[in-house]
Amino acid sequence: MGIILKTKEELARMREAGRLVAAVLDAVEAACVPGATTAQLNAIAAALLDRFRARSSFLGYQPGGVSPYPAVLCTSINEVVVHGIPDQGQALREGDIISIDFACQKNGYSADAARTVAVGVISAPARALLDDTRLALEAAIRECQPGKHLGDLGAAIEALAREKGYGIVRDFVGHGIGREMHEAPAIPNYGRRGAGLKLQEGMVLAIEPMLTLGSGAVRVLKDDWTVVTREGGLSAHWEHSVAITKKGPRILTLA
Repeated sequence: MGIILKTKEELARMREAGRLVAAVLDAVEAACVPGATTAQLNAIAAALLDRFRARSSFLGYQPGGVSPYPAVLCTSINEVVVHGIPDQGQALREGDIISIDFACQKNGYSADAARTVAVGVISAPARALLDDTRLALEAAIRECQPGKHLGDLGAAIEALAREKGYGIVRDFVGHGIGREMHEAPAIPNYGRRGAGLKLQEGMVLAIEPMLTLGSGAVRVLKDDWTVVTREGGLSAHWEHSVAITKKGPRILTLA
């Protein structure tokens, strides 16, 4: 499928879904305290989905013949990069970092976002990783202008990661988004300025840098979903759904 440009009306619907995503992530983040289980975090997200009459984009998602994803939220702790599955037996501990990733569909349109948050007091390297990964996302968003290229987004992320000495996860990338959670194009977190697809007004991109304290190499666990760093180092993940407009980037997944 080719790239689908969105109309103003479609962007308005995606913005509605984006506000719901932000509200869910805010509620889940507030509950990320020592002793809370990841299953409890998932229950908070599920209850808000029901309240907002929206549909989870994650629950039952089954790409490429793997087992269906069993939750509405991804909860990825410490060395888990993405797609951590909520579990009643998994409790948060002081000093953990946790990536919470959520996507939903409302009135036929999707939005997707993620953030990595601290559980209590965390180490200085963990705090720097969280903050710098968020800054990498912000740097990529600033490149979201008509006439720029996808390579400009990846180059902005890669430049910050290299300056700070982080590993870049190359096996998983961002994506277009619209009626479907995953649409063209793929959006790597590395690249060369001026290379790749030219950005156009009406594109919507889910940009999601994933940086690690280590090489950036990852492996997938036997549950088909959980992605961890090979060396066991910490990982952080931030994401927003961003529209390309003639006035510049418009973040659809802010509160």
